[in-house]
Amino acid sequence: MRGTGTVVASEQKAGQQLSTLRRFLQYLRPYSKEIPVALILVALGASTLSIGPFLIGWSIDNLIVTGNLPGLWLMLGVLALIYIIGTWAIRGQIMRTGSIVQGVLAQLRQDIFTKIQSLPVSFFDRSEAGDLMSRLLNDVNTVNQAFGQTIPQMLGNTFSLIGIIIAMLAINFRLGLLSNLVVPLMIFTTSLFARWARARFRVTRQTIGDLSAKLEEGITSVREAQAFNRIQLNIEEFDLVNAANRDANVQAVAITAAFLPSIDFLNTLATAGVLAYGGYLAVTGAATVGVVTAFLIYVQQFFRPIQILSQFYTQAQSALAGLERIFLLLDEPSQLNDAPNAIEMPTIRGEVIFENVAFGYSPDRLVLKGVNLQARPGQTIALVGPTGAGKSTIINLILRFYDVSGGAVKIDGIDVRRVTQASLRRQIGIVLQDNILFSGTVAENIAFGRPHTSQAEIEAAAQLANVHEFITSLPQGYTTQLGERGAPLSQGQRQLVSIARAVLIDPKILILDEATSSIDTRTEALVQDAIARLLKGRTSFIIAHRLSTVTQADRVLVIQQGKIVERGTHAELIAQQGVYANLYALQMGAT
Repeated sequence: MRGTGTVVASEQKAGQQLSTLRRFLQYLRPYSKEIPVALILVALGASTLSIGPFLIGWSIDNLIVTGNLPGLWLMLGVLALIYIIGTWAIRGQIMRTGSIVQGVLAQLRQDIFTKIQSLPVSFFDRSEAGDLMSRLLNDVNTVNQAFGQTIPQMLGNTFSLIGIIIAMLAINFRLGLLSNLVVPLMIFTTSLFARWARARFRVTRQTIGDLSAKLEEGITSVREAQAFNRIQLNIEEFDLVNAANRDANVQAVAITAAFLPSIDFLNTLATAGVLAYGGYLAVTGAATVGVVTAFLIYVQQFFRPIQILSQFYTQAQSALAGLERIFLLLDEPSQLNDAPNAIEMPTIRGEVIFENVAFGYSPDRLVLKGVNLQARPGQTIALVGPTGAGKSTIINLILRFYDVSGGAVKIDGIDVRRVTQASLRRQIGIVLQDNILFSGTVAENIAFGRPHTSQAEIEAAAQLANVHEFITSLPQGYTTQLGERGAPLSQGQRQLVSIARAVLIDPKILILDEATSSIDTRTEALVQDAIARLLKGRTSFIIAHRLSTVTQADRVLVIQQGKIVERGTHAELIAQQGVYANLYALQMGAT
């Protein structure tokens, strides 16, 4: 039974590889006009290599032996012309096929990046950024090394091999058969090593993904590692992942290292066979010295393509393992799909209703349980409660980053699942605690949600967000280039730029998630003033742990364990002397 299971598993893996390769070859469709040109050049280059040894052997028997010096000089000129044409053809086919493969790889990278941008938020909850970067960079680079650099040679050598076999059989059938006796042994050897290499290279692709993820985590969290005195432990953890990647690569290289000498041995065996049998035929007069010489050249040329094809076969195992990981990512369900009959969200007035909403990030664990709330147009709703209570989840459902498990979220009476996501999110603005700014100018960061807006509109948004004066004090003003994550701006300055970004899209619904935390007192006053302007005329949801920032909210909702346990104005909740009043008293006492 175990043997049967192994055979079935092997067949499944082979079928999976074939499916992966077919899918990769579909990327060649845009190059249907260029491929025939490349194949013609390949055939031309292979033909010149195949005819050379024949002409050399013929020259020995018919020119050198007979002392025909003028004919020999003429033949040398013909050979030179043939090899010049072959060199030109080989150069052309390498450039042409290389260009095609690089175009395919560029499209593959584009597809990966496009896919990552369209994946739902839930995918990133369970995936590591480093592993995703590894698929985009390392896995594609592995495919590049196998296909981008080797396919041009592989195509040429395949045609050369066919030409050599035909020439050998045509010159001397028996000697040709002898030379090809090692081919079955070579196919068996290649198949055996490929099976071992396939499994090893899958492990190497997985471990390089783990290594990239750990490296990305170590770089982004270096400040925390130093602050919590965790440097040595992080180094030890990285060492374990690094060692796993090293061991996987050593095992894969060991297979390749054993494979190439095996092919060389078969090459030597075939050469010895041709020399022995060809020498016998020459001594007995059954073959000429020129024919034997041509065969010795052919045997050397015969095994060079096989060696290259064999190397390509082992490299292809790593490339196919990388492609499997890439296609697994490309096959991930994209963002929450719009309903087939989804409509464009009309201009939002701002009423938001949760009707008995239940939601869980996993089916067996609900985060929200029977949540009912109503926000009228223009109202400011504050969400307070302990970490993990479900406040951010409520925000995510309004934006439809996730779909509810039960109940419905409605805006202006329309279930958010009935409208297109783009038309919904276009009318919702969000300012987070740790807003991300991007490499580019300050103006480009403000215009992130409306990239084709005018400079006047950008400056008007900045003035409303209390950040115009600061921006104009920068060396290049609005064209000042920012680094990664908005460096060198402070947290407060980044927050003001983020508010300007939200102002510019003029949202009908506004979400503020801890927008005033982690900034100094002076900047907080600017942020609070900017937020007060931003809130006017908009339905707003504010998540805040500092309750002093929500005292002016129209309604405060206290969330605990996925349920709304209290609701009312700040004054009403203080009067109730419940959960909110206790939290407020604790915070005021702490200050």
